Amino acid sequence: MKESPVSARKEINPFLKSALEFGPILLFFVAYLRLKDNTFTIGGTDYDGFIVVTAAFIPLLVLTTGIMWMLTGKLARMQVATVILVVLFGGLSVWLNDDRFFKMKPTMIYLLFGGLLAVGVLRGQSYLKYVMEEMMPLDDAGWIKLTKRLMLFFFGLALANEIVWRTFTTETWVYFKTFGLTAALFGFFMFQARLFQDHSPEKDDA
Repeated sequence: MKESPVSARKEINPFLKSALEFGPILLFFVAYLRLKDNTFTIGGTDYDGFIVVTAAFIPLLVLTTGIMWMLTGKLARMQVATVILVVLFGGLSVWLNDDRFFKMKPTMIYLLFGGLLAVGVLRGQSYLKYVMEEMMPLDDAGWIKLTKRLMLFFFGLALANEIVWRTFTTETWVYFKTFGLTAALFGFFMFQARLFQDHSPEKDDA
């Protein structure tokens, strides 16, 4: 008997999952702090610490994402899109020795996610429900509300990233990317507690 896609999914230790998801980001941050003032000459070309750390971050993220896929049998579409954009924009930064491309990567990610959610909203659908229904049970009205809010939030993050990397130092952007964007995402979902309560399917069944 063929195993269903749902039953084929595997659960892994939550600490290991967190290490695979956030480990590369934290390692990037630590490595940047250690190497930010250094210059490396490779093949006759000088590369600053940011470019060197970016070059190391790309295969590390691909590796940890691959391990996640092997251990769980699945990857979220957001994870796949993130890896693709990291390889594309990070690769351009290393190849052209220009850190601007990698700094633009969060902007592209949030514009992509916000744009996809907007397409769904215009069609009267919640693409967010399709991705996160197992994690956050909501009724249909709740999914539409959450999708609209998250769509606007993603566009706001894209704008914030553009402002920070274009007007502040690279070090400030690294802090913003490592901690600011992550904290903003956690904060967003924490402030949706009322929505989760008002649109819980269990509430409708009561």
